[in-house]
Amino acid sequence: MSMSDPLADMLTRIRNGQRANKKVISSPASKMRQRILDVLEREGYIRGYSRNDGENGKAEISIELKYHEGLPVIQEIKRISKPGRRVYSSVNDLPRVRNGLGISIVSTPKGVLSDAEARAENVGGEIICTVF
Repeated sequence: MSMSDPLADMLTRIRNGQRANKKVISSPASKMRQRILDVLEREGYIRGYSRNDGENGKAEISIELKYHEGLPVIQEIKRISKPGRRVYSSVNDLPRVRNGLGISIVSTPKGVLSDAEARAENVGGEIICTVF
């Protein structure tokens, strides 16, 4: 069965894994998922990830979740732009998450960036999700 929103599936796996205090979770691999995980790793929300080829030719991503003093680093992760309703923003209108304490992940012509990186590059794009 095909998935209508694979990015939301990955975000939900991260959310559920942290609620269950898992150290590592896995998700099917794709380039877009890897770009989002690159941003989460750069911003310090996950320890890292690795791509490995699973059985029957399906590649998977193993995501190492991060905790601070027993609590998950990601308190809230929320999908903004969905397949049924895409949300785009110019560089001037990029949302600030919790007054700058969180990040927005934005798909821009220069790649998948955090909101701060997108402001520095002076580009807008599709707001994929917010993380706090």
